[in-house]
Amino acid sequence: MVEAVGRARAFAVVAHGEQRYGDQPYSVHLDAVAELLAPFGDVAQVIGYLHDVVEDTDVPLDTVRQGFGDRVAACVSLVTDEPGANRRERKAKTNAKLSTVSGEESLALVVKAADRLANLRASASNDSGSKLGMYRREHPAFRESAYRPGLCDSLWREMDRILSDEA
Repeated sequence: MVEAVGRARAFAVVAHGEQRYGDQPYSVHLDAVAELLAPFGDVAQVIGYLHDVVEDTDVPLDTVRQGFGDRVAACVSLVTDEPGANRRERKAKTNAKLSTVSGEESLALVVKAADRLANLRASASNDSGSKLGMYRREHPAFRESAYRPGLCDSLWREMDRILSDEA
């Protein structure tokens, strides 16, 4: 399965192309998410590398399914923001979708938490107060929809710490 992690990374890097994460290549964000997911296994890391390809690129979900399987595609679909007129609407729809997740697809919630934590870490280290403020405002609804006790508590504890440290 380690081979699948490498394939997912290579696929995502090509798919994201010249997309940037702040002033860095997008792969920096993808690697940060995958590193947070390492304790959760290879499948989590594969989903972590692919978590934004459907949302941010022209790659359709069927291509993810063909290349990485049904479970990975289902989880990528769950972490992909729903369409909406603005961020608030997209996040509300996505949170509603996440609130229904259970069973094997719960791995998507771990990936979503790792993605948010990677964003929080980057915002905190870059002194991006406006982004931290945005995440702080979104956190209660995000937590209500995506948190499941015992699933990835260490990620949630760090998110809570970063958000409270920056208050």
